[in-house]
Amino acid sequence: MQKVIVHCSDTPNEREVTAADIHRWHTKQGWDGIGYHYVIRRDGTLEHGRPHYWKGAHCKGHNEAIGICLIGRDGFTGQQCDVLTGLLFDLKQQLGSYEIFGHYELDERKTCPNFNVGEWWCGGRVNPEHWRF
Repeated sequence: MQKVIVHCSDTPNEREVTAADIHRWHTKQGWDGIGYHYVIRRDGTLEHGRPHYWKGAHCKGHNEAIGICLIGRDGFTGQQCDVLTGLLFDLKQQLGSYEIFGHYELDERKTCPNFNVGEWWCGGRVNPEHWRF
C-alpha cells in the first residue's frame, strides 16, 4: 500500500519559504533536487516538488512514499490545513488507498511535523482558524 508522509520545514513559523528555497537547500546537500513531492506554504499556496514517478528524498527507508512538507515548525495556518485536507482527498482519487504518517512515526529521531497526523486526520480536525499543536 502506498504511503503519504507529512513533514514540516522546521523553519520559524513566520518565515516565508518556497519550494524553490527547499530545492536550493537540498541541492547544496548533494541531492538531485527537492526531496518532497508537495510543499504547502504559509498562505496555503500548494507548490509541486518532485513528480510522483520520481522517488522522494524525505524519509530514509520510506522514500517510495509521497512526501508533503508544511512550511513552519508548529504553528500551521488554517489555509495550510485546508490545502493539506484537499490534497489528501485528491491523492485518494489518484492513488486509491494509502496510509498517512507523520515523519516522526517512521524515524524516531524526528518530531516533524510536530503534531499527531493520524489523530488530526481521523479526528476530522479540518478548517480551524489556526492549526497549533
